[in-house]
Amino acid sequence: MGSEVNEHADVEGDGRSARKRRAILDAATEVFLKSGYLGTNMDEIAALSAVSKQTVYKHFSSKEALFVEIVGGMTTGAGDTVHNDVAQLGPDEDLAAYLVEYALRQLTVVLTPRIMQLRRLVIGEVTRFPELARVLYERGPARAMKMLAVVFKDLAGRGLLDIDDPAIAAEHFNWLIMSAPLNQAMLLGDDAIPSEAELRRNAEAGVRVFLAAYGGLGR
Repeated sequence: MGSEVNEHADVEGDGRSARKRRAILDAATEVFLKSGYLGTNMDEIAALSAVSKQTVYKHFSSKEALFVEIVGGMTTGAGDTVHNDVAQLGPDEDLAAYLVEYALRQLTVVLTPRIMQLRRLVIGEVTRFPELARVLYERGPARAMKMLAVVFKDLAGRGLLDIDDPAIAAEHFNWLIMSAPLNQAMLLGDDAIPSEAELRRNAEAGVRVFLAAYGGLGR
């Protein structure tokens, strides 16, 4: 009986700890995006997350460690939303339409105010905290292109794309799709994020160029 009580208490304790950690991350994300790295302090994060500053430091050893966790979590989460559970192209499905939907999903997930604010914030801190930029790059664009390369290798193996190097093809696809709207949103602000209709036109145009270069038997 005693061991069961202790195990139950441990589970409850773990649950409370996880909730506190989530509250700290949510509060810190809001504060960092609003105030920037230098303008953020741990007292404000503790107050907003309704925990003590000691509890914040129990979960995260420093403000930098907390920021790295947020950058990695947001970037990985966005990538998972784009690439997880992507169905394989069916034998009777249109390749161009499949790639357009893939591209549109990527554009829609990445080109959001929160992700754009995060990218601007990391770029602003890159000289002092190059680790942040590395985390953003590796869990963002680099991870996306590795996943795309796997998709393209499969499509090439089925004769639907004519590709010698899936990694290079993934880079070409990624930047055909992302470069113009991403630069627009990064440099001109959140109000310059293209509409869904504009993103679709961009995706369709990028896929046409991509297939002109890499289209295989399935064109």
